[in-house]
Amino acid sequence: MIAKEETRSIQTTARIAGFLYLLITVLSIPVHFTIPAQLIVVEDAAATANIIMASGGLFRLGIGIELVLLLSEIVLSVLLYVLLKPVNKTLSLVSTVSRLAMTTIHGANLLTHFIVVLLFSGAAYLTVFEPTQLNALGMLFLNAYNFGFTVGIVFLALHALILGYLIFKSGYFPRILGVLFTIASLGYLIDSFSHVLVANYKTGPVYLALPIAIAEITFPIWLLIKGVNAEKWEKLTPEAA
Repeated sequence: MIAKEETRSIQTTARIAGFLYLLITVLSIPVHFTIPAQLIVVEDAAATANIIMASGGLFRLGIGIELVLLLSEIVLSVLLYVLLKPVNKTLSLVSTVSRLAMTTIHGANLLTHFIVVLLFSGAAYLTVFEPTQLNALGMLFLNAYNFGFTVGIVFLALHALILGYLIFKSGYFPRILGVLFTIASLGYLIDSFSHVLVANYKTGPVYLALPIAIAEITFPIWLLIKGVNAEKWEKLTPEAA
């Protein structure tokens, strides 16, 4: 009876993790691509300011969606720890802390968008600034958000590397998923450090993005449909207790 309850429990954990992983992937599209594309005009602070002031609701919606995304990240981090601690408890903890570090950085980084909201709010105390100054400050904080996001991705690279190793060694997930995450971690690392070290770097080539996309979609789908090999998970569990 206990074994059956543990099996149901770990499969439920796997499917919730898969759902949250896919939710994060879906929410990332409007937060990091669709909404910014509609609101931000690169190298044109005045146009960007005018669009954001005219579409304040959309900008705030982006903030709200990202908050949901970050809350989902916290829960997902813990669930991944539960799923993978039988393989190596210490490494699973490092992986979880790395992802939580990214989430913390991205949460703090979101304050830059709240500052943009305040700058373009039309509050009386902002009249000490010229319109061009407000526009420039707004663009400054929007650009700072991008760099803050990049800093968080460095920690995601560490998470993905360890996650890939744990999946590969687990025996209850397909090894190819571990290989994909290991490759994806290199993509995260190269892309994030390129933003820091290369002037005017925009985005990585397709060969960096493709493994990331495949890993981030294939793994949660596997969790949702297949879950874990419960028998092999249970065999390892006493060793990690």
